[in-house]
Amino acid sequence: LAKQLIARFALDEGREPQKYGIGLKELWEVAPEQSKPGLVQHSFGWPLDAKTGGGSFLYHLEDNQVAVGFVLHLNYKNPYLSPFEEFQRFKTHPAIAPTFAGAKRISYGARAISEGGYQSVPKLSFPGGALIGCSAGFVNVPRIKGSHNAVLSGMLAAERVADALAAGRAHDEIAEIEADWRDGAIGRDLKKVRNVKPLWSKLGTYAGIALGGLDMWTNTLFGFSFFGTMKHGKSDAASLEPAAKHKPIDYPKPDGALTFDRLSSVFLSNTNHEEDQPVHLKVKDMALQKRSEYEIYAGPSGRYCPAGVYEWVEEDGTEKFVINAQNCVHCKTCDIKDPNQNITWVPPQGGEGPVYPNM
Repeated sequence: LAKQLIARFALDEGREPQKYGIGLKELWEVAPEQSKPGLVQHSFGWPLDAKTGGGSFLYHLEDNQVAVGFVLHLNYKNPYLSPFEEFQRFKTHPAIAPTFAGAKRISYGARAISEGGYQSVPKLSFPGGALIGCSAGFVNVPRIKGSHNAVLSGMLAAERVADALAAGRAHDEIAEIEADWRDGAIGRDLKKVRNVKPLWSKLGTYAGIALGGLDMWTNTLFGFSFFGTMKHGKSDAASLEPAAKHKPIDYPKPDGALTFDRLSSVFLSNTNHEEDQPVHLKVKDMALQKRSEYEIYAGPSGRYCPAGVYEWVEEDGTEKFVINAQNCVHCKTCDIKDPNQNITWVPPQGGEGPVYPNM
């Protein structure tokens, strides 16, 4: 709905393209001796190369449970890269793998996360409504946090609506929301970190993170940036390069104990769609999908999707695009990363999809 509203009212006019990451997460029950309730671990980099952004989290919860996850920035260039496989590979690091020795995987899920920040937030107000929360994209990337700003945006919108009703207004646009978020707590929070994402994207993990830290420091202490407000440039879809520029990545086979395949993971997501319901993943031009997504980009949909929804199969001597919509975990990565913006995710019939207990 937000995507349609942004397009209909041109709410992204004058803004930078929204940027995204795909977050993959598993919940495990670990051995008691590996459980350290309250321990939080974050990392960035490995197993990604220095030009590809992303990082991990490991949260030790109660009842011997550990949440492990990996966020990979969707502006990566290599069409052979698989976020799901990178996540599985991350768990094999010698600093991580011992945590899951003798453990049991309980749940799995994935979703796209907005990362554009201050310069990518669209105009919030429009006739009859306003964008708030994740629809607007208020995530603070270096803090790996967005729920605080989502709540604040809802409170701000409610207060301005109440003010408008008290003043007897009706049938107009509450434009005050747009000005007030940038001047308030949300704007102050996001403005200080506005260059972290573009610096990371343009300069890579090492130089980008170092300069991003410096920029946050000068913004926090002195209220200024050496870089001004940087632009993101290309959309995540436009960032993907033709397969001819890259080499396939040989990912190791899952061992079924620490690393897993997509289908066994989808099973743990408890996702469900009636097999005879209308497909909720809409391909605008199937000929374009074969001519470009397959022949030029080597079918990245089969790799960027964390649920095995898309695959190219040979049928009668030609490649056919197959959509296993019942596997979908509603991460919306396909809507973001398809190089031709040829796939649109829409809500499925009956509101079906994944069920994430304790996630």
